[in-house]
Amino acid sequence: FSRQHAKTLWYDRPRYVFLEFCVEDSRDVKVVIEDHRVVFSCKNADGVEFYNEINLYGRVNSKDSQDKRSDRSITCFIRKWKEKVAWPRITKENIKPAWLSVDFDNWRDWEGDEEGLGPGPGTLKQDPAPGPGPRPGH
Repeated sequence: FSRQHAKTLWYDRPRYVFLEFCVEDSRDVKVVIEDHRVVFSCKNADGVEFYNEINLYGRVNSKDSQDKRSDRSITCFIRKWKEKVAWPRITKENIKPAWLSVDFDNWRDWEGDEEGLGPGPGTLKQDPAPGPGPRPGH
């Protein structure tokens, strides 16, 4: 019996990297998210085993990452260690495995684009946070 790689899609967001393992009717799903890699395994309805291991491009916050299973796929929400740093690829090595591709439906070039980040520094006109020392105008 042989293990196969699940077809995998990924896309990048300011705070998270998303990985989607496309296996329908998955069973025995195991997802291990570590600081530098993701290991995925499951079986499909026919009992075929899938196994993927990805050494990640950057460090992630494994404690703040999660996965969600649906009938069609298993999606991992992987929290980046450094937010707002774009990942040019998901893998550490600059080699793209045949089973891995960008999810163009969800891909967006968000770098330099404050849209979709939610309120952040510079998007709201607000007073400087009170801090030590005299505040301007007092």
